[in-house]
Amino acid sequence: MPRSAMGDASLPGLSLIVFSGQYERVHYALVLAAAAAAIDRPVTLFFTGEALNALRPTAATGAPGWHALAGSGEQSAAALDARNASLGVATLQDLLTACGQIGVRFLVCEMGLRAAELTTADLRTDLAPECAGVVTLLAEAGSDRSLLFL
Repeated sequence: MPRSAMGDASLPGLSLIVFSGQYERVHYALVLAAAAAAIDRPVTLFFTGEALNALRPTAATGAPGWHALAGSGEQSAAALDARNASLGVATLQDLLTACGQIGVRFLVCEMGLRAAELTTADLRTDLAPECAGVVTLLAEAGSDRSLLFL
């Protein structure tokens, strides 16, 4: 289908509250964000709680910060991501990079940062995370934006 038939900037925006620290939930939030942005919907990801781990930079050990996300059963986030890659499914890093490149806005919850004893300086700078509160998110959402909680 031609891009013009899939969507345009007149489509309502999408805001996703990414709260869960579960790899699968964060991964799917990024899938939704990338897909919506690809059809020209304005997208905001609002990270808080354990999901903030997805935005941590690479550790001194060389492991991406998102490795701190919870896995599923006995599988770690890294193992789940490797499985996705082996099946041709976008990895979490692929999705984070794509979202950053196609204009997805990354907001991080001011309250969530405080509760985690973090600042935006503790997060990945390539995604340009902006510190904001819930009021900012809700004011932005208005009546012309879908709001999902993951």
